[in-house]
Amino acid sequence: MEPISLILIIIFLIGLIIAYKLGSKAGAFKRDKHWEGEIPIYRKDAIMKSRAVLGGHFSEQLAPFLPGFKYSPTECRFMGKPIDLLVFRGMDEKDIDEVVFVEVKSGKSKLSSQERKLKEAIEKKKVRWEEYRIPEDLTKHPDFLEEN
Repeated sequence: MEPISLILIIIFLIGLIIAYKLGSKAGAFKRDKHWEGEIPIYRKDAIMKSRAVLGGHFSEQLAPFLPGFKYSPTECRFMGKPIDLLVFRGMDEKDIDEVVFVEVKSGKSKLSSQERKLKEAIEKKKVRWEEYRIPEDLTKHPDFLEEN
C-alpha cells in the first residue's frame, strides 16, 4: 500500500471520528433544548395531577361533613383503601343495624377495577363476620405480664 493511500485512509478515519463527535454533541444540544421547553409542561401536568389526587384524598375524608352526605359523620370510619368509608348505621344509638360501604368519587372519576370487584362481592352478599382469638399462650407470656 502506498504511503499516500495510508495517509488518506487515516485522514478519512479521523474525519469520520470528528464528524461522529460533532454530530453527537449537536444531537445532545438539540435534545437538551427540546427538553428545556418540555420539562415545565410535564412538571405542571404532574403538579396538577398530584393536586387532584391530594384533593381527592382530602375530600374522601371530609365527605361525611359535606352537604348531602346521608350518614352521621360519627358513624363513619375512614379506610381509604380498598373502600373509602365504612358506615355503621345506628352506632350512635348503640344499635348497629346496617354496615354500609361508601366509595367517594368526584368529577368524572369512575370505580377502579378493584372497587368494582368489591362492589360486586358486596352485592352478591359475599360478606361475612369472622372472629379471631389471640392464642392464650401469647397473651400470658411473661414478657406481656406486668411486674408488681
